[in-house]
Amino acid sequence: MRQPPSIDAYGGGGFRVSGVWRPGSLLLLDDQPSPWRPRVLAEVTPDDFAAVIAAGTAVSEFVLLGTGAVQSLPSRAIRDALRAAGLGLEFMSSEAAARTYGVLVSEGRRIAVALIAF
Repeated sequence: MRQPPSIDAYGGGGFRVSGVWRPGSLLLLDDQPSPWRPRVLAEVTPDDFAAVIAAGTAVSEFVLLGTGAVQSLPSRAIRDALRAAGLGLEFMSSEAAARTYGVLVSEGRRIAVALIAF
């Protein structure tokens, strides 16, 4: 069984994932880290979740969205798009989301995490 990546540090405009600094926002899907386009929550659109929606529930139970330095409510369009795809959504500050991700993957949960850098 493959070990999910760890989020070792956050802040300063990026995230350290399994020891590798990744500047900017981050998407972790199917244990694969990749850059994520949005820089602030206001820039996030349903299209930013296209890969997550395409992967579907076989890859993730829900989406954990880090909204940046503070917790903010994602737009209704985002909430509706994920709901229509059968995916739940949890949102919180990116710092809290990074910590929550670590707990959830240690429990064997399959989630997609999208984190806005701060």
